[in-house]
Amino acid sequence: MSDGIRARFRIDRSEFCLDVDLALPGRGITALFGPSGCGKTTFLRALAGLERAPGGYVAIGEEVWQDDARGHFVPTHRRALGYVFQEASLFEHLSVRANMEFGMRRIPADHRAFRTEAVAELLGIGGLLERRPAGLSGGERQRVAIARALLATPRLLLMDEPLAALDLKRKREILPYLERLHGELSIPVIYVSHAPGEVARLADHLVLLDGGRVAASGPLGETLARIDLPAAFSDNAGVVLDTVLASHEPDHLSRLEFPGGHILIAQRPETAGTRLRCRIYARDVSLALERPLGTSITNLLPATVTALAPTHQPGHVLIQLQVGESRLLARISERSRRELAVEPGLRLWAQIKAVAPLA
Repeated sequence: MSDGIRARFRIDRSEFCLDVDLALPGRGITALFGPSGCGKTTFLRALAGLERAPGGYVAIGEEVWQDDARGHFVPTHRRALGYVFQEASLFEHLSVRANMEFGMRRIPADHRAFRTEAVAELLGIGGLLERRPAGLSGGERQRVAIARALLATPRLLLMDEPLAALDLKRKREILPYLERLHGELSIPVIYVSHAPGEVARLADHLVLLDGGRVAASGPLGETLARIDLPAAFSDNAGVVLDTVLASHEPDHLSRLEFPGGHILIAQRPETAGTRLRCRIYARDVSLALERPLGTSITNLLPATVTALAPTHQPGHVLIQLQVGESRLLARISERSRRELAVEPGLRLWAQIKAVAPLA
């Protein structure tokens, strides 16, 4: 992965050990997800050089930032990165424009990748440039912090739970702008979060950390569809489908198509052809051996069982299903599994009780 990110760290502490060796994509958003204390922020700080891991290695494409085996270490201020923390930490005595441009002063004019006005427009803060931070909402302050990081022309953008300090209203305000960054930026983003909804909505690649080690790493859809993950991740077991809004149907419904079939959801405001990401939780999928008749469940899909695994909840089992080129997960009781004789290779029907559009 010559254009990607390589990171290898082992940081030993008396109460904790971070031990990771990762190859990550050079584009899109990679989400680091896991419970508090699993090592997400420590990993980010090591990537940035704020915390040096003895024997560590970091490379962004062909540019090596740390290779302790060769005695090579680039200090943080010389790494082309942007870092967005939970708190915006703006300079209260400076205008929004001056805050945004603070980091770009060390970048030669002919090396700057972004213009102030273009970044302000991207993040919806063009009308705030001459205001002071004291008059901004929490969401606006955080967007200014993101703009400041981008104007430093980073090769890598690090975001450490940027929505954690915001209330629900402000989170909803800022998420569409993060989606715009996802769609319009070519630089890789490492996004730390313990909020499953943020990860499902924003990420392309997912790294699951558990106890300082990598439990799983891979494309979002493939990783979420795995059934061999630790108990720390099973409460939110489910998949994300990338769909296309094919049409608007009668009765205020919209038809979404994906590789493997289609689903109907409450009518969406988007036009036909729009790509829409949806989440389907394992707890919202039930199984039937024959196509159900006389049911209120609208979304019924033919599926094949590919794998089974126990869950941390006694008496329940997680079922992996293949639906065309896509995968679903279902969580059912062990008793139901026995009565239906569910085993790998069995063809049956998946009944989807709820679909959550991520927008």
